[in-house]
Amino acid sequence: MSGPHTHDVIIAGAGLAGATFALAAAQGGLRVALIDPQPFEAQLAPTFDGRSTAIAWSTFRMLDALGLGEALRPHACRMDHILVTDGRRPGAASKPASPAFLRFDADEIGDTNGGEPLGYMVENRQIRVALAGAMAGSGIDLRTPASVVAVETTGPAARVTMADGTVLAAPVVIGAEGRGSAVRKAAGIETVGWTYGQSGVVATVRLGRDHGNVAHEYFLPGGPFAILPLTDRRASLVWTESTRAARALGAASDEAFQAHLSRRFGEFLDGATPEGPRFVYPLSLELATRMTGPRTALIGDAAHGVHPVAGQGLNMGLKDAAALAEVLIEAMRLGEDIGSDLVLERYARWRRFDTVALAAGFDAFVRLFSNDLAPVRLARDLGMAAVNRIGLLRRAFMGEAGGATGDLPRLLRGEAV
Repeated sequence: MSGPHTHDVIIAGAGLAGATFALAAAQGGLRVALIDPQPFEAQLAPTFDGRSTAIAWSTFRMLDALGLGEALRPHACRMDHILVTDGRRPGAASKPASPAFLRFDADEIGDTNGGEPLGYMVENRQIRVALAGAMAGSGIDLRTPASVVAVETTGPAARVTMADGTVLAAPVVIGAEGRGSAVRKAAGIETVGWTYGQSGVVATVRLGRDHGNVAHEYFLPGGPFAILPLTDRRASLVWTESTRAARALGAASDEAFQAHLSRRFGEFLDGATPEGPRFVYPLSLELATRMTGPRTALIGDAAHGVHPVAGQGLNMGLKDAAALAEVLIEAMRLGEDIGSDLVLERYARWRRFDTVALAAGFDAFVRLFSNDLAPVRLARDLGMAAVNRIGLLRRAFMGEAGGATGDLPRLLRGEAV
C-alpha cells in the first residue's frame, strides 16, 4: 500500500455496527481508528438509548466468535416463540386463535440451528457494555469525543480531518454514523427513501406474570405493537402510532402512560409497570444508492435505515460488519490495496441484493399491515393462515429471520476470520 497511512481503517461512528466492525477488523490484524462525537462511556448509560434488539441466532454466533458471548448471556433473553396477530384491537391474542395469526416455534428448526432459540432480546446498552469490555485490550485507537469535519478520498489514502485539526489517513474510511452519515455525503453517495408518518414509542415494563419467552407482535391500523421478552420478568414495548400520537405518549406522565397501556393492552400485560425513561423514534426508510464509493464503504444505518417492524435493522448492520471485515482482512493478507475499488466492490456485491430485498420486504410488510381496508385485511389474513398451516413456509420464514440464509460471512457461522 502506498501513502502515509496512520491506520489501515478509519471508522466514523462508534454505535453498535461501527464498534462491532472495529472489533472484528482489529481482531483480524487491521490497525483501526474509531471516531465518535459522543464520549464512549455516555453510550453505556441506561438513559442514552432505551431500545432493545432482537438478535438473530446467527448474529449471536458472530458476537460469540468476537468474544462477547460470556458478557452478553446473562442479559440475553431467549425468544422461543413468536406470535403475530392481526386484529382491530390488541386484545385479539387473548381470545381463541383465529386464522389471522402466525406462530413460530424454535423447536421446529432445532435441527438446523443447533437448538438455539429464534433469537435473543438484549438491551442495546448491554451490547455496548460487552463491546467496551472487548475493545479495552484490542488495540483500537478510540477517538471520543471527536467530530469528523472533513473527509477526502482522492489519491492513495482517505484523509479524515477532525474538529481539533488532527488528520488521520488510511486506505479506506468506513461510514457507520447512521442516517445522516457525513462519510456518505463526502463520497457523493445519494439516498432514496420516505417517511412513514409514524413514530415508535419504546419503553421497558415489568410484567405482572412471566412472559414464557414469547414475543408478541400485534398489527393494528396505527402500526405494529410489539411486546418483546427481556430478562428478569421484564418486556420491551415498541408501540407504533402516528407521529403526533406517539409524541403525546412519549410526553405523557408515567401515570397517564400506564393508563393508556392498561386500557389498550391490560388483559395481556397483567399489571405491567413502566420502568425507566420512554423514547420516541420517528420511522422512515432511507437506502444509500451505493454501499461503496472512492476509498469508502458504508455499514449499518448509513447504508440502510429500515422500518423496525421485523427487528432486523441491527442484524443487517452486523451482517455488513461481518462481510466487510472478512473482505478487508483477506485483501490485507493477500497484499492488496484494501481501499481499492476492486476490493470494495466485493463487499458491495456481497451485501447489495440482501440489503435491497430485505428493505423492500419490510416496506411492503408495513404497508400491508398498517391499514384497515377490508379487502387488504382479508388478503393478509388468508396469507397468514396459509403460512401458519404450511410447515415448510413457516420454517423458511424462521430461517430468514435467523439470518442463516444466503452466502454467510464466516463470523455469522461462528468462525473467526
